[in-house]
Order: sequence, then structure tokens, then C-alpha cells
Amino acid sequence: MKRIRETMDEVTMETNTCDQMQKQDLSPYALPFARSYQLEALEKAIKENTIVFLETGSGKTLIAIMLLRSYAYLLRKPSPYIAVFLVPKVVLVSQQAESVKSLTDLKVGMYWGEMGVDYWDAGTWKKETEKYEVLVMTPAILLRSLRHSFIKLNMIKVLIMDECHHARGRDPYACIMREFYHDQLQSGSFDLPRIFGMTASPIKSKVTLILISFFPLFYPVGNSEWSLAENIRKLMTLMHSKVYTCASDAIAEFIPISSPKFKFYKEDAIPYLSYEELSVKLKMLKEQSIISFRLLTMDILLFRQHDDALIKSDFTQSAIDSAQKRIEKILYALLFCLDELGIWLALKAAESLSSNESESFSRGNSGDKLVNSFSLATVHHLTSYLPSGPEWSFGDNIKSDMEIGLLTSKVYCLVESLLEYRDLSNIRCIVFVERVISAVVLEILLNALLPKYNSWKTKFIAGHNSGLKSQTRKKQNQIVEEFRDGLVNIIVATSILEEGLDVQSCNLVIRFDPCPTVCSFIQSRGRARMQNSDYLLMIKSGDSVTHTRLEKYVASGDIMRKESLRQSAIPCDSFEQLPEEVYRVESTGAIVNLSSSITLIYLYCSWLPSDGYFKPSPRWDKENGTLYLPKSCPLQSIQVEGEKKLLKNIACLEACKQLHKIGALTDNLVPDIVVEEAEVDEFENEPYNEQQPRYVPHQLVNRISKNDKTMYYCYLIELKQNFSYDISVCDIVLATRNELDPEIGSTQFQMCFDRGNLSVNMRYIGTFHLSSNEVLLCKTFQVTILKILVDRSMDKLAASLESSDKVSLDDDLEIDYLLLPATAIQNRPAVIDWLSITSVNPSKITCEKHSPEVWTKNGLVCPCILRESLVYTPHNGHLYITTAVMELDGNSPLELRDGGVTTYKKYYEEKHDTRLHFEHQQLLNARRIFVVKNYSHGRRQEKDIEAGNKFVELPPELCCIIMSPISISMIYSFSFVPSIMHHFESLLGAYNLKKTYLKRCIHDEIQVVKLLEAITTKRCKDPFNYESLETLGDSFLKYAASKELFNSYQNLHEGLLSVKRTKIISNAALCKFGCNSGLPGFIRNAPFDPHTWLIPGYKSESFKLKEESDSKGTKIYVSGKHKLKRKIIADVVEALIGAFLTSGGEKAALLFMDWVGIKVNFDIMPYERHLSIQPEKLLNVTFLESLLKYKFRDRSLLVEALTHGSYMLPEIPSCYQRLEFLGDSILDYLITMHLYEKYPGLSPGQLTDMRSASVNNDCYAWSAIKAGLHKHILHASQELHKHIFNTLHTIQKLASFSTFGWESETSFPKVLGDIIESLAGAILVDSGYNKDVVWQSIRPLLEPLITPETLKLHPVRELTELCQREGYTPNITISSKDGVSCARVEVDANGVIHQYEYNGCVDKNTAKKLACKEILKSMQNTEGK
Repeated sequence: MKRIRETMDEVTMETNTCDQMQKQDLSPYALPFARSYQLEALEKAIKENTIVFLETGSGKTLIAIMLLRSYAYLLRKPSPYIAVFLVPKVVLVSQQAESVKSLTDLKVGMYWGEMGVDYWDAGTWKKETEKYEVLVMTPAILLRSLRHSFIKLNMIKVLIMDECHHARGRDPYACIMREFYHDQLQSGSFDLPRIFGMTASPIKSKVTLILISFFPLFYPVGNSEWSLAENIRKLMTLMHSKVYTCASDAIAEFIPISSPKFKFYKEDAIPYLSYEELSVKLKMLKEQSIISFRLLTMDILLFRQHDDALIKSDFTQSAIDSAQKRIEKILYALLFCLDELGIWLALKAAESLSSNESESFSRGNSGDKLVNSFSLATVHHLTSYLPSGPEWSFGDNIKSDMEIGLLTSKVYCLVESLLEYRDLSNIRCIVFVERVISAVVLEILLNALLPKYNSWKTKFIAGHNSGLKSQTRKKQNQIVEEFRDGLVNIIVATSILEEGLDVQSCNLVIRFDPCPTVCSFIQSRGRARMQNSDYLLMIKSGDSVTHTRLEKYVASGDIMRKESLRQSAIPCDSFEQLPEEVYRVESTGAIVNLSSSITLIYLYCSWLPSDGYFKPSPRWDKENGTLYLPKSCPLQSIQVEGEKKLLKNIACLEACKQLHKIGALTDNLVPDIVVEEAEVDEFENEPYNEQQPRYVPHQLVNRISKNDKTMYYCYLIELKQNFSYDISVCDIVLATRNELDPEIGSTQFQMCFDRGNLSVNMRYIGTFHLSSNEVLLCKTFQVTILKILVDRSMDKLAASLESSDKVSLDDDLEIDYLLLPATAIQNRPAVIDWLSITSVNPSKITCEKHSPEVWTKNGLVCPCILRESLVYTPHNGHLYITTAVMELDGNSPLELRDGGVTTYKKYYEEKHDTRLHFEHQQLLNARRIFVVKNYSHGRRQEKDIEAGNKFVELPPELCCIIMSPISISMIYSFSFVPSIMHHFESLLGAYNLKKTYLKRCIHDEIQVVKLLEAITTKRCKDPFNYESLETLGDSFLKYAASKELFNSYQNLHEGLLSVKRTKIISNAALCKFGCNSGLPGFIRNAPFDPHTWLIPGYKSESFKLKEESDSKGTKIYVSGKHKLKRKIIADVVEALIGAFLTSGGEKAALLFMDWVGIKVNFDIMPYERHLSIQPEKLLNVTFLESLLKYKFRDRSLLVEALTHGSYMLPEIPSCYQRLEFLGDSILDYLITMHLYEKYPGLSPGQLTDMRSASVNNDCYAWSAIKAGLHKHILHASQELHKHIFNTLHTIQKLASFSTFGWESETSFPKVLGDIIESLAGAILVDSGYNKDVVWQSIRPLLEPLITPETLKLHPVRELTELCQREGYTPNITISSKDGVSCARVEVDANGVIHQYEYNGCVDKNTAKKLACKEILKSMQNTEGK
């Protein structure tokens, strides 16, 4: 907020400003507090393109904002037009954007490089221009967007250029105007933006100016041939704008202008002998380092004969070159400090540089060690020149320190100048220096000296890419904020702060080094914004040239204003475009020219596939005029002729043309992979509704019959106990209104529970007709018995029966089937047990043998009714099943649990406060109602908690008869019905998926149970789930898609193929395929809960059925929604592919894939190759074919499979990446299928683990090393060579090769694993896509294959599962910097803390693996103790 407030201070005025304004009518877009010259400039800017040339702090931004307000009516959305506000530095983006936001209601977007805008595509920019009305950005971003036609110039109504004096040469400002504005202007276009430039100095060029007395102008001499007038004229012509300015007196009344003062220092540097001696010693140190470099270079030249020496040296030619340059840079910096700043600051520079090198040394190679050694030696030598003894302390007498050469007179002058302001408590000073090293060491100096006099704090700011104490932009912004807040008093800065820093309280600016240009002078002077602030210019005594130049700079402002006013009276010249070849895409307007062609080619190459050993880039052969492109590029070389100076540009432009013609560059002239990846990102970010429909099998759905008789198809559910128990089970009849397919009507399965297995066998037994009363009676029976079993509540039963009574008046869709008791086998052929069904009406049961003589809650009943009945006891709210009338009565003794004895009468009085009125009535033997559980998960249940106290004795007078007569066996059997029907309904869903949705597949070849497995998630907790089939389907889908893409796009590189494959096999893609095919409704994703099972005939208010039709026109029934994540639907699609693959082979899987929308052509297509190479000259072909047990028909495939991208021989036009892409998929598929078929008893989780342990780079790399394939890789990377031999050195320490990579304490070079995959791909293509040949060839290399016995979990997985199982709390953090990975793992194991931190030059995954491995060891040791 403070920054916004200060920006507002710049564009507003004092309270008396309104009185000083010119008397004129304000337009609606002019702000009431604008100054007179601002309104005048605005009026001019509205009429014509304008460059506003005013002092820093004069409110140029406000003029731009008022101009935007005047155009706002054209910009407001949904208008297609925008305004663009360009700023030269990133730090200004947010500052200017906030200013626009605070004074307009326009929507403002902000853009800079670190946001990743360089990788945005047309679609992303379209969204931005549709969302925002003003876009604030750096000019390079707009230039790129215009060149690629993401933004068109005719979309821009206002183009504001802050610090427009940069518009010269190849600056983005100049390119925008030349390539687009003037191009369209000269073509006759009138749809051009209003140009508004802002500057404090229209001249930027580094020229020396002299005053000509007879003409009030500066004329340049020395480096430039242009006069001041010509420079201003040139800027006006390029910007196609007139300059607006006004006399300094008109501005001075509004803004303070600092007073320049000259500060002279004497030329009395270090004593000559000391300087000479020190410089000689430092140069000698450098020469010693160079000798060391040469010795190491000789080692590298012989590295193929001395591999061990190379490993020990850990050194490459690139490291040598880098280290030598760093030493030269350090020496140059120290000699500069020695000459300009003194011995003490040279020492501080050496210490600072040494500190940087020490960081590299801690993680780097031998080159880093030599550089660090040199840095430390310089510190030692410089320290020896400091005075010794306890009586000396630096800074106690800075004049004395200067006299002995510790400081130069220039530094002494700076300190003395600052101390002149020592009494100013709120000092805000910026010291401008030319070099980064000066800023670094002056901060150290001032923080060492100034605390002796006051509490001032100093910090430095330099370019964040300086390499010397590199600063992030965030850090720089933080320092500026501290400066504003007074926490920092002095900033020592390079030119980075000349533009953009807005601190109203800055009251002192010191130029430690002279201003190089007029522009630099004006801008740095403008940083001092306080009234009566000072601007100090430090000059060496006797330097009359610099003194004269700076004096001219002081007077330059008025002279430039006068010249600008004179030039503005003259019409703008027409801009003369230098002829330059431009390639323009007609469909989009995107362009590339000679100037931008090199950048575009490098951009294209940066998107090609790369690894840690090779970054693809073009190679220019100047001698032959040939541009060589990386192997993964569809073009190999471009040879051109022309002007030698522009030959590289011409070659790159020709390459751009050809790449566009073949589609490698899109019509927006961006790499095709950029668009492909953008499409993937957009596709994966499409909104998705997780609430998906849930289908109900149509066979179980119907409307209430209005006929007198309703026909039902009857299926006998035969139950068989595979255990011994005192209660037997009875058969049950399922009656449906729709006939079931024989495959479903003859279902057999088993269920597990506490006592063993229960076999379920279903068979069709015929049809029968029921009257409407009989149907209602049957429904009442099943609702009563099932609600009692499920809910164990009389209140819920009463509500259910009321609902059931309403059914006859309602013809809504309902779950319509009957579950009825079956007669005993000896009582058949009559199958339905009507006596049990009528038990729901016990009052209608009459006994011909006995008269009613037993009192119950229902009144007097016959004792027969009580022998087999279901009763409810209100005194305790329980439900019981009676089995017999006992000889006991209310006065009979009752043995209590504590050993005491009482009577039943007294027990009920004392325990339940219930008095027995008929104490002589015989008691009933009864059992608590059975507990309904989920018996469908296939696991044995824990024993019933009531098992020890099953039977009780009940007084009849306390019982309310609910059902009678009904046997305990019947009720026991019905307790299994919810689980039986849940499984049956699931089978019906899978059957309907097979029958209705997969008609185009060979559906007769797949079993319903296999489909049921494929649509069942792990969350269901059933004995089966889709994980194994998903693993198999995933591997086949990946192979099928890879094969299709490999054949269809023979010119595309591996990166593009991978992106295209993602568009087919990603979760988002598969989810969309699944949803479009209606699969979510069939998916089972929740464990079965008997208490939420919908009882047929029960009319629930919360359950509503809806009749719909799918995309194929098939009628479906939907019962609400269920939540499914994208990945679940995607997994089910893969599992269904796996199901069809295992049942019907690849043809069935491909038919299913085609049905859901995955179009894959498995026809074999010729792999077109036009190579003229001799494989035998490059490889030991005979050995390799013997190793692979395969003879290649096209041996160039073998060469391609072993060629790394770094091998740039023109006769080998391609590397192994495409074959690796194909081979990766075929090996994944072959290994997964092998595990699935060889170990059919594996649990889903085991198959996944074995696949992960088998299909990974470590395993493949290990196999490559064992086979010696690393010796045959064609590459030109010293880093890869070194990594391979380091790996060999490491694995020799391991006991065996059967650990599948998890035990290795190094990261294998990915290249080693890649070549196993590329060889598999080569054999696959060469053999005509014969998978068996590939497996026979590659399998021996992978032996020994993993088995369930040798399987070891990955340490990360093992630790994660252990913590989940035991409830431990793990904390894993991973970071990586400059090639060093750090993995810190901490586990809280019930109060015992295990922690380990790994640091090393490995990748993040390896670091994480090794850290987790150590934690597991620690936990095992703790358990052992």
C-alpha cells in the first residue's frame, strides 16, 4: 500500500494546484488534480502520437492514465480491443499497473518473463485479451506476441512506451515500431494504435558533447556521427510521434529538482611498489592455475585410455574451460578493486568471491576445487598486506588507511561526502557505481565504517544475473521496501536503479562513477525526489574531459527541451525501412525475419527432447555455410549462400521456412509441441462433474401392474451350508417381472462369514401368476422380514408398512421383484411357502386343535402360534424369534450371572420394573434376531457378539407377535438376502454392460464375472477389484497407442509422440472416453452396507428412479448420483481393456477401445528409412546380434537404437529416442502380460508391485551394464562417459544383481535404460511387429526376472505403508540446488523420533530412496533392541 501511495504522490499535486491550473473545461477523462502542463500534454496526445519529454517525477504516468481514460469506452469488454502499457524493466510492471488500477476502473493484467509467458500459446493470450482491457508488460513480451501473431497490432488502441528513449537499434521498442507499426503504416493501414512515449531524456546514446557558441545545440564528437538534433529526429521518426515538452520553470513549481554538486578527489592511489608487487603475485597465481589446467586437459585428451584417471579427476573439458574463465574473471575483478578501491576493498572482494567459490567447491568437480584454491590464495596474499598488531583496527583513521593504500582517495571522498550528512537522521541515499563488484564491497565498507558515527544501514542492489552474490528480484524488491520504510538508509546500486525506483523520501544521490550518457545523468539525478535534495558527482582532480562532459550534462536538459520544441514544429519524416527478408504466414500474420530467425531456431531446438548429457541446439558451420540441426529435428541440415555477414541469419530463416512447411512450426511460428502441450493442459483442466449417474439393472425395474394377474419368472436360490451349525438354511425364491438371461439366471457364487462358506446356486423354475392381493401380501412379507433384520426397529417397520400400503395407489417406477420363502424339498413340487408368507398377518391364523388360552400383547392366542413366531418385547425394545413353549413359568427359578438365584417374576420386577400378571403361563424359548452383515467381501467375519447368549426365556404376556408362524431357519436364511441380492444386482449391472453397451465387441468371449471385476474399485472391499486388469489394460493401451503414433507420424520426434500419446491415454482423456460411453453408471465404488440397501417393495422418499436413454438409444434407469473421480473412470476403462484382452485377445481389446472412442490401427505399416550408412563401421554388429539372439534385416535400426543425441555425425540422421518411445511401451506390455499369466494367483496389489519393480530405468540400466551394452553406445558426451564409469565403480560393491535397482546407492544414467528399450523397439519394427521375437530376444538380458519371492518393495513405498499401518507420522522434504539433492526424512514412531538427511550429487528420487532406506534400518534396529 505504501508503494501505491507514493505512486499517487507522483501523479497528484499539492492542495493549491487547482488554483494554478489553466482556466479550461475539463473533459470527463481528465483528473481534477492534473497540472496545467499535464492537461496540455494530454490534449496533444489525444490528437496525435506523442512523446512526452519531462523531468523524472513530473507525472508522465498520470498523463498516460488520463489518455487511457479517454480511450476507455473503446476498451471495455466485450470489446475486442486492448491498450498495452510497456515498461523496460520488470520491477516497473506492478508499479505502473497499480497506478492504472488506482485511477481507472479498467481491468489490468500484468506480464513478465518469470510468469512463463514465453511458453504461452495463442489460446492463452486470447483468454488474457478477453479478460483484461489494459495489459502491462515488458516490450520483449509484446514483440514476441506480435511476431507469433498471438496479439495483432490492430487489436491495440493505445500503445504506451515508458522510457521510450530505449527505442533504437535492436531494442524491442524499435523492433515493434519497425516490424509492425511502420510496416502497416506503409501498407496503407489506418487501424493503428495511438502511440504515447514517455522519457526524461530523448537521447540515450553514449556520445561526447561540445557546446557550439553560435548555436544552442550540442554536437557529438568521438563515437557518434549523429548530432543531437538528428538523434531527437530519429526517435520521432521511429516512434512516428511529436515530442511534447515544456520549460523547466513550468515544472519546477510542482516538483523538486536536486542541485548537482561536484566532488573532487585526488589521484593518490596505492603506493606504486605495493600495487605492482600485489598485481604480479596475483597474476603468478593465475599462471599456476593455468598450468594445472593444461595438465588436466592432457588427461582428458587421453581419457579413453585412462578411464580410471578420469573418474578420479571428475573433470571434463567444459569444466576446464569454465574454471579457467572464472579464474580470469576473479583476477580481473581483484586488479580493478586494487586500482580503483584499495587493498582493503580488494581483500573484501577476494573474500566475497572466495565465499561463492566455496559453495561450488562443496558440491562440484575438480575445476571448482582449483578455482576455490585460487580464490583462497588471493585472500591469503591480500591479507598479508594489511597492518598487523593489536593496536591497528581498520577504520579508526580512514585518512591514514588511505595514505598506506588500504583505501583510494576516491573511496575516502565517498566516505567523507556521506559523513557531511551525518546529522541527517532520515537520510535516504543512493550511491551509483558502474560495476557489481564495487557495489558488493562498498556495502561491506560502509557497514564497517558508518556505525562508528551513526546508525545508518547500507545494502547493495545489482543485476540478479551478475553471478556475484546473485540477487533475486524478490530480494531486490525487499531492499527497496526497506529503503522506503527507513530500515535501510543507503543503497549502493548499479544502473539497475536508474529507471523505475520511486522513493519520495530519497534526498541524496551520489555518482561514485561518472554518468556514461546524458540519459543516465538525468535519470540518476531524478532519483533524488525530496525538496532541497543533493546530487553529488565525484570526479578525479585534473580530469577536465569528464568534468566538462558532466557540466554539459547539467545544462543538457534545457538544451534538449529547446531542440525538441524546434523539432516538433517540423512534420515527421517518413520512416525508411531497410530491406530485410521477411517470411509471413498468410493465415495468421505471424512473421520471422533475418533478425529474429536465429532466436526462433534456438527456441525450436529448446523444445526438442533432451537429457542431462545433451541439450539439442543448432550447429553453425561458418566455413561451409551449413546449419546442422539436432537429430530429433525432421530437418538435418540447411546450406545457403549469400552475404557472409548475414549467412547464419539467412540459414536460420530458411530453416524456419522449411520447418513451417512440414508442420514442425505452427502457423503462429511456434514449435508444434507447444500447441500440443497447450491442448493437453487445456483438456486436462476442462471442468469435470464428479457426480455421475448410478444405474439400476432394468431387469429389476417396473411399474405397478394394473392387471388382475401378474406373471412372474421364478428362480430358486438354493443355499448350501459348508459348515456345521444348529440352525439350517432354507431356499429362497426370486420372482421377477422380466425374464433373466440364462447366464444370469443360473448364477453360482459363494459368501464367507464367521462359520465358513455359504454356497449360492440360482436356477430357473418356471413362471406363475399372482393376483394384486397376493402381490401386496408378498411385498408386505418381504418388507416386514427384511426391515426387521436390517433395522432391528419396530418404529422403522411401522413406517415402512405404511409406505408399502401406498404402493398400490402409485404407479411410479420402482424396484419390482419378490423374495419369497421356498418350501422344504419334501413338500415340493409346490415351491412357494405361502404359510410363511401369511405369517405377516398372525391375527388371521386360527388353530383347529387348541383354543386361545395364552395372554400376549395381542390378546389371547393359541399356544401353537407362539412356537414359531417373530415377537417384539416393548419393555426392552428387542425383537426375538420363538422356537418352543417351555415347561418353566414365572415362578420358576432363574440363575443369575453372579451365581445368585431368583424367580423370573422377581427378575422382571427388579430388572425391568415390569410385573407379570400371568405368572403361571409357560415361558417361551426365544433367540435374539440375527445381525445382518456384509457377506459379499469374501473374508471370514468375526463371531457374533451375541453368540454366548443366544437364547432367552420370555413371558408370553410381554410379547407382541409380529409374524407367525415362521421358522427360525427361514429368518436365518433371509439374513443373507441383502448380500446375495447385492452381488446379484452387481452381476446384472456387469451383464447389462456386456449385453447392451458392448454389442460391437465379441461379447460372447468374455465372462460377466470378468466385467464385474473390471468395474469394481478397491473401495468396495470385495474379494476382487479392477487393479490387476487395470495394470494389464494400461500396458496394452500404452503399447497400442505408441505403435499407432510411431507408424502414423514417422517424422515426429519422441517429445511430440509422447504428448500425442498423453492425449490418448491420460486420465482426463480416458475419463472423457468413459463418460461419453456411459460407463460411470456401471462402476461400483462403495462398500456394501446392508443398512442402506433398498428393500424391494419399500417406497423410500429418498429413492427416486428416473428413466433415460443412453447415446445408443438404450433405455436405462438412474437412481441418483455417486461421486467418481476422473482417475476411477480412467482406471475402469483400462481395466475393461484388460478384461477383454484376457478373455478375447488383442482383437477383442481393440474392438472395445474402438467402441469407447480410442481409434487404433494395428495394421503393419512400412517404416520408411532412407539411410546410406555402413553399420559394421560404427558397431560390432556380429557381437550385438549374437547377444540379442536376433539377426537384423535392416541393420541401420541397430545403429539408430544405440545412437545418443549427442552423436552429431551427419551420416547418422537420427538417434534412439523414437525407438525408445516404442520399445518402452512394448517391454511394459510384455513384462506385465508375463507376470499376469505366470502368477494368476497374485493379488491386485502384488501384480502392481511386481510390475513397478520390473519396469523401471534402474532394472533396464542394470541389464544393459551386465550385458556390456554401455560399451557400444554411440555418444559424444564426456559427462555421460564419466557417469557410466562412476556407476560401474559403484555397482561392483554390491553383492548381486538381483536387487532390481532398489539397493543401488547411485542414480543410473537414464541412457543405459533407454537403450534396452530402443533395442526392443528396433527388433519390434525389424521383425514386423512380432512381439514374441522381441520377448525371446530381450528377456535373457532382463534375467533373473522378478518373482513373488524376490520382490522387494521400494524403500519409499515400504516406509509409507509401514507408517500408514502403524499410525506413524512421516515428514519428507526434498530439495535440489546446483546438482545437489537433499532429502530429509523424519518419522515419529509413537514418540520415538527417527530422522536422516541425505545430501549428494544424485537425482531427487534417488536421494529420497536412500534417505527412506536409512530410516527403515533405524526403525528395524530399534525394534530389535
